[in-house]
Amino acid sequence: MKVVMWGTRGSLATPGRDTARYGGNTSCVEVIGEAGARLILDAGTGIRALGMALPPGLRRVDVLLTHLHMDHIQGLGFFGPLFNPAMEVHIWGPASATLSLRTRLMRYLSAPLFPVPLRDLPCNLELHEVPCASARIGEFEIATNLICHPGPTVGYRITGRQGVIAYMSDHEPALGQNCLRLPAEWTSGQLLAEEADLLIHDAQYTDEEYTARVGWGHSSIAHALQFAALARTKHLVAFHHDPAHDDTTLDRLMAVAIAQAAPPFAVTAAAEGAVFELAR
Repeated sequence: MKVVMWGTRGSLATPGRDTARYGGNTSCVEVIGEAGARLILDAGTGIRALGMALPPGLRRVDVLLTHLHMDHIQGLGFFGPLFNPAMEVHIWGPASATLSLRTRLMRYLSAPLFPVPLRDLPCNLELHEVPCASARIGEFEIATNLICHPGPTVGYRITGRQGVIAYMSDHEPALGQNCLRLPAEWTSGQLLAEEADLLIHDAQYTDEEYTARVGWGHSSIAHALQFAALARTKHLVAFHHDPAHDDTTLDRLMAVAIAQAAPPFAVTAAAEGAVFELAR
């Protein structure tokens, strides 16, 4: 099982900043199975380049949306497979209390925000609302659950023969630093992340930045490390970087947080183009 990073930011990085190593695109991750199944986690701006890199013979792709904030869907309209009549595209994502997933997506893929309405896309499109019962996509078993972030937001647990990936791009399990002191099973997202081989998790803020943004739905780097320890994960990939944090700043923040926490697991800062291989 291979995991490829195509976008790692919480918003587009500021033009002209030093972002060559960590990248400037918004959330998008590709998961490739042994048998060739393709999962795409979120549809930020990185999904455009991902779509152009898909193998020519591929006939199905599944896009798993955590939520419908703009930074997570703004690349969707530029995803090539949506305009290919030979492609079967499945989009998984949350409905709201009053609107279906289809209706929510139509608000973006329609005038005045986009020239091509959702109903006119030529691909074979199927929509699936989450959270839902455990689902199978090719060789993968997919578990979903609501997690702590403003608006309907889900986390994903992807299980394959080579390991388990947990993906929570926008997540605030600390919520004022108190929730991480509760029993593990009461913590948002803990069951999805439990003993995952690879946890891709929100780590947007410094501790100082977080204190002014409690309730915004994001984690500090320190909180991401605490959450990974609580869930006994094997490798944390710190994700959803603040667009104001350039490469040099991210290097420094990650080094300080890791030195202070001394985690018993691997920690990596997500970077565009990074590839993680899972093999048991």
